[in-house]
Amino acid sequence: MTGSKSRKGAALILSMIFVLIFSALAASIATLSGTNVQISDNQRHANQALVSAQSGLDVMRYHLSGIKVPGTVEPANRLQAIALQLQSKLSSAGITNVVSNYDASAKTVTVPSVLLDSESGQAFNAVIAYGPDYNSLTMDITGTSRQVGKKIRVDFNFATVGNPIFDWGIATKGPLNMQGNVEVEGFNENIEASVYIESFNSILALQMTGKSSIAGKVTIANSAASVDISNSSSVFGGQGAAAMNHIKIGDAPCEFPTPNPAQFVQYIQHTFNPAVDSTSNVTLTNVEIPANANPSFSGHAVIRGIMYIRAPNVVSFTGNAEIHGLILAEGDLDSPSPANFLDFGGTVDSYDASTLPPEQFGSLTEKTGTFILAPGFRCCFRGDFAALNGVIAASGVEFHGNAGGTINGSVINYSDDCMSLAGNTDLVFNRSGMQKCPAGFEPTNVLEFLPSSYSEPPF
Repeated sequence: MTGSKSRKGAALILSMIFVLIFSALAASIATLSGTNVQISDNQRHANQALVSAQSGLDVMRYHLSGIKVPGTVEPANRLQAIALQLQSKLSSAGITNVVSNYDASAKTVTVPSVLLDSESGQAFNAVIAYGPDYNSLTMDITGTSRQVGKKIRVDFNFATVGNPIFDWGIATKGPLNMQGNVEVEGFNENIEASVYIESFNSILALQMTGKSSIAGKVTIANSAASVDISNSSSVFGGQGAAAMNHIKIGDAPCEFPTPNPAQFVQYIQHTFNPAVDSTSNVTLTNVEIPANANPSFSGHAVIRGIMYIRAPNVVSFTGNAEIHGLILAEGDLDSPSPANFLDFGGTVDSYDASTLPPEQFGSLTEKTGTFILAPGFRCCFRGDFAALNGVIAASGVEFHGNAGGTINGSVINYSDDCMSLAGNTDLVFNRSGMQKCPAGFEPTNVLEFLPSSYSEPPF
């Protein structure tokens, strides 16, 4: 009896022990569950932060697309040019929540926090800086969700693109006047003879009299422009009034590339002396024509390499001109002078710089796609030619008399004055295989996104 009494209450103690054990277990499970919920919540915010960063990348790529940096901008100033264009683009689109700030001392472009979702607190910010050199950029985009952040990093390169002005046979800032028996044709197809006219300073943008024809179509930027086409003249096969079916008035302006003849100064080897040097039946190699020399070359003149003409100058070829390379003139593009004039009175034979012997002319043989680059100079052709190999760009271009032949390139007129084609001029444009960036023109740079550069560095 005594032993039995001593075991009374053991069940209660055991029950209490089990209650304590299960309570502790329940508390542990509850704590663990809460921790898992917190971990899950943190993971959710981390995922949202990464999504925010990726959304920021899409936003930045969209707004950076289409931004062009002219070749005249020094590499060290490219980022500032991008920041200014980016802000201008955002402002023009009425976007106020994305702002572009340039830090000159740090050479960075910063886009402060952009809110994506106010409820979840999702946002992103971006910092753009130069890469290892001025030819690349690195962009860090940080996405946030509450207090959690994620960073992604991508790179861009500067890629050179061609100027659309070289897609035209003739491109002129001023109006175009065609009178007589003038024909503008395409060598392979009619589109090669297409014409672009800006004509912002003249209402009459195109005048065609006599039996003139343009095989391609015509685009005029001035929305208020008018045209005057005789019944015997035609555009893209449409004659008289029907020609209007192939003329577009009020199209978006086309950007004219910046000419830079000064980059050829390095190739000058000789300076022409008008007091001593002959002008009849001469052969000149990598020659400079000093200002006010005003030479008139007669007979058979041969130019090998470059002829570099200083302003002011009137340079005439009264006989036959044979050019193996380029003619360059250093005039003022913004303020052309009537004292600057290139006159080709006879037959012209032109050969691309690539035909020069590389052992003698070195890197000049790589400067292809251009025949005449003469900003600030008016240029006139009055004789025929088999082929002019390269772009003709000047501040005033004229073809008169029996001038005509094949032009392997485009004719670019930088002058607001009228471009004149008269007489029996017959221009055949062959733009097959034409370069998008002919020699002597400043290239245009755009940002090229490098998908393979994507990374997620520690935040």
